[in-house]
Amino acid sequence: MRAIRTASAALLATAAVALSAPAALAGDDPGADPGTGRNITSFGFSVTPRTVAPGGTVTLTSDGCEVPSVTVTSGIFDTVTLTEGRPGTATVDIDAKAGAEYEIAFDCKGERGTTTLTVDHGTAPPPAPVTPHPPRPPHKGVKAGFGGSTGSDALGTAELAAGGVLIAAGAGTAVVLTRRRGRTGGRP
Repeated sequence: MRAIRTASAALLATAAVALSAPAALAGDDPGADPGTGRNITSFGFSVTPRTVAPGGTVTLTSDGCEVPSVTVTSGIFDTVTLTEGRPGTATVDIDAKAGAEYEIAFDCKGERGTTTLTVDHGTAPPPAPVTPHPPRPPHKGVKAGFGGSTGSDALGTAELAAGGVLIAAGAGTAVVLTRRRGRTGGRP
């Protein structure tokens, strides 16, 4: 575990040096904007807002690029592709270092322009509220009954007569079988 932490720290230090070197040289670049120290490109680009809390969302825009897509990369969010001048959004990593300034690179057919994004000391945005679902009423089960084609819940005369006949036939059969068993000595 310690080796992973050490390797991560070394990688972050190397990335910080690599990212700060081009920014330092941008002021010496003849194509650099003297007011911002960033490259002037043949296409426009922006990040809004310029300061965001870890876990926050930024809007990325680009215009004037002759190809249909511009690729936006940074170390604090996933790569975003802006298609045909439409804006896109990116969510800043929740573990972005508060108070740090990160480089955002816009690539239009190999021409690269950069700007910075500052991570605020604020906290991450609150999670989206969970909307409770109303409880579902319990299932009432199947309605059992006698059925019939009349549609009423009461027994009809025909059903009562048929039931009586069946009960009488069952009782008569039981009496006959009992008497027969008594005469044969218990053998069927």
